[in-house]
Amino acid sequence: MGFFDALLGGKKKLLGVAPDRLFAMTTAYVTMEIELGMKSTGAAGIAFQSLETSDFEGILRDAQELLAGTAQETGTELESSVDEFGYRWIILRDPDFEDIVVSLNTLSTELQGGGYGDRLLAAVFAFDYTDSSDSASMPNPSRQQKVYFIYNFKRGAFYPFVPSGGSKQRDTPRELRLKAQLQNEIPFEEDTTRWFPLWEIPL
Repeated sequence: MGFFDALLGGKKKLLGVAPDRLFAMTTAYVTMEIELGMKSTGAAGIAFQSLETSDFEGILRDAQELLAGTAQETGTELESSVDEFGYRWIILRDPDFEDIVVSLNTLSTELQGGGYGDRLLAAVFAFDYTDSSDSASMPNPSRQQKVYFIYNFKRGAFYPFVPSGGSKQRDTPRELRLKAQLQNEIPFEEDTTRWFPLWEIPL
């Protein structure tokens, strides 16, 4: 079973998409920004398995047109790309974090409503994070890092992903620390073996 197959749940029957859980990021962002010094990069994305069918493409096109119409009012910029695994990404850029969350939820809701919720892989939010802690577990605690919060649609839960220096290295202590700091704000994936890294995130 491949990496993305594992993230999608393998061959097991999966639960449907948990509705509206993306909005947990909106309320959590207050704590993230004020207490933890985290700032949204102004970008987030949603990844999904595309289907070469007219029905799927029609629903996706309608959803993108809906977002494009809203973007004229909010100033949200939309981009589309395909990663090395063949998964399609819709990227949203907006300085207003709440607009990003609403747009991602709109897109996922449209795909789910069309019967394609099982094609949704993950929603990813990007942040810049400067940790001022003097914790001994952090060898360079004041450095700024890119932090991602990944929402696994199949599990209905979030997990942090913090890449570190080097080839495909991650800062696991910091990920666990973020979970402890935000566990009352965000529905986290409790099984840390399912905190799958997403490398080359196009944000």
